[in-house]
Amino acid sequence: MAKQGGILTKELGVIGGLGPMATAYFLELVVKMTDAKKDCEHVPMIIFNHPSIPDRTDYILGKSKESPLDVIVSLGKTLVGLGADIISIPCITAHYFYDDILREIGIPVINMLEETANYLKANQINEVGLMATDGTIRAGFFVDLLENRGIKVHIPGETSQKKVMSIIYDDIKANKPYDINKFKLVERELRKAGAQVIILGCTELSLIKKDGKTGPGFLDAMEVLAIKSIELTGANVKAEYKNLLV
Repeated sequence: MAKQGGILTKELGVIGGLGPMATAYFLELVVKMTDAKKDCEHVPMIIFNHPSIPDRTDYILGKSKESPLDVIVSLGKTLVGLGADIISIPCITAHYFYDDILREIGIPVINMLEETANYLKANQINEVGLMATDGTIRAGFFVDLLENRGIKVHIPGETSQKKVMSIIYDDIKANKPYDINKFKLVERELRKAGAQVIILGCTELSLIKKDGKTGPGFLDAMEVLAIKSIELTGANVKAEYKNLLV
């Protein structure tokens, strides 16, 4: 725990590399969203960028027998040893293992799925679309959590889901330009189904909102995670980030 400006501020540990670009953007979000007038008022962070963590979607879908859980837990314990008080994991699909991660690490781990559901409920959103990896969609853990909170969830059809995966894996994870036309086609399908808000349920997709190409009516789960990370460390969030749905 670090002392800043007379206030005790908790140390944030970040399990990153899932993927690296999303981790870099998470750091940017935390810094940008923090209401700080000098360096020492920013959130202290220990970031472990470990891109060799086995692919979460491949494991969940049975395409790989390499579980990412042991590596994630090992990184979390390392962060605890380095002084982290709270853990953030800027990867939705990794939350498939959330209960095991929380139990093994032994300090608070922010659940970005729960925080996203809380944000939607607080803003009286009861019908959403979800763009996410095949692992997140097929395992159903995010959909189940939202529906248990009374939020109806629309997911892309088979053809549209292939477009989402192509954007995530063929474009953003491959460090190539993404096809915004594919993204807009999926958006139209989910809006037509009745989605009031579309959740960017993969942290690679957050980069599309960063570029200003989503438009309104999207909720970026990584922005929700960034805000909660700031609040739980004892820092303040800038007023302009109180509404994430604009």
